[in-house]
Amino acid sequence: MSEMTSLAERALQIWKSGVRAVDSQSLVRQAIQVSGQELSICGHNFPLEGHENLVVVGAGKAGSGMAAGVEAALAGSPLLERCRGWVNVPADCVRTLGKINLYPARPASLNEPTPEGVYGSRQILKMISQLQPDDLCLVLISGGGSALLPAPLPPVTLEDKQAVTRLLMSSGATIQELNCVRKQISQVKGGRLAQAATSGTVIALIISDVVGDPLDIIASGPTVTDPATPEEAIWVLEHYATDLNLVPKSVWQVLRANEDEPETHRAQPQANVINEIIGSNATALSAAENAARSLGYEVYSLGSTNEGVASEVGVDLAELCLKILSGQGPVSRPACILSGGEPVVDLSSTPRPGKGGRNQEVVLAALQRLWEEDLTDVCLLSGGTDGEDGPTDAAGGIIDARIQKKAHELRINVGDYLQTHNAYPCLSQIGGLIKTGATQTNVMDLRVALIG
Repeated sequence: MSEMTSLAERALQIWKSGVRAVDSQSLVRQAIQVSGQELSICGHNFPLEGHENLVVVGAGKAGSGMAAGVEAALAGSPLLERCRGWVNVPADCVRTLGKINLYPARPASLNEPTPEGVYGSRQILKMISQLQPDDLCLVLISGGGSALLPAPLPPVTLEDKQAVTRLLMSSGATIQELNCVRKQISQVKGGRLAQAATSGTVIALIISDVVGDPLDIIASGPTVTDPATPEEAIWVLEHYATDLNLVPKSVWQVLRANEDEPETHRAQPQANVINEIIGSNATALSAAENAARSLGYEVYSLGSTNEGVASEVGVDLAELCLKILSGQGPVSRPACILSGGEPVVDLSSTPRPGKGGRNQEVVLAALQRLWEEDLTDVCLLSGGTDGEDGPTDAAGGIIDARIQKKAHELRINVGDYLQTHNAYPCLSQIGGLIKTGATQTNVMDLRVALIG
């Protein structure tokens, strides 16, 4: 957006402070140390002499920065010369590294599995299935890994998996429900990546993009034994599919075949598996809170576990702003409301959904609620920490008095745009989009509301 008000500039400054705190390269660099003849990863120590090679694999929106962090941490160590790897990342996150290959597994802003992603997943499986017991396998996992690491379980095809993913995402399924199904029809998800590794140790560094940081849900848990069952996946499909024939036959075939034998999906890996979360939404929220306080704001944090429907989240935030404006809120002005988590947009509510994302819908719903209010002292921002909001090139949206005035001048009917989930063109007209490009991290969304 251009010609920002000072209030909007401060809101964006606070939001960016949160995103910087979860910079993927820095998080990995802090997690790995090499001293003398010992490698330390999150406090787990490995003698260099006893471990021959280090193979780095993984997938996620933060994969590029995480891989760079590994190489930076190993700089000057003999282990760097014995390091190689392959990490699936979005196409706009590819760069050249010394030892680790960053592979474009999907186009930018297309958060679904692709043939390229399948090819990359096969290369990873091949690489880790040829390891020796004295090798170390380091897995880099971050949000978006589910789509970037596709390996359908035959006879399920990529097209079948895409159809199921689109069906559930457009029907309002939560990320937990979506991943429950994806894990049951995958060769790598639900702990199967760790099962395929033939090294003595598998250690996963994880940047969480899921509320509550559940290891089995983040990127569909490639290094975590799946606690879900085929029966649960079947329930999800039956619950969300208005027509069961929309679910490919191969998916039903795999789920039904394993319905009576769920333990086959919980086989224990050969290696010693260690999972460590090195960054989360709480990390970003804490940094944003520090930034807000340094600017003189009294902070009211709603925490990192906010879910719900995006439009309802926007209305609730708008109501809280009005309470603080009236002196009836939980904090005094100048105030900053912070909120983390990830709401959903139920696209099934309209036959032809438009272009947008959950963060854009949050601020558009807030704008509708605040339509007749004086926003001179109010600014509300909602953005995805990964720089991608839905299938768009925007991280999210922002509203303040200037943007409200523009909407009034253009006689925008916000309700029409909300009804068709078409927030992007609406916010584009009034200068309310936030575009950052790929941030190469991903810890869900961060919302900042300022009351001056």
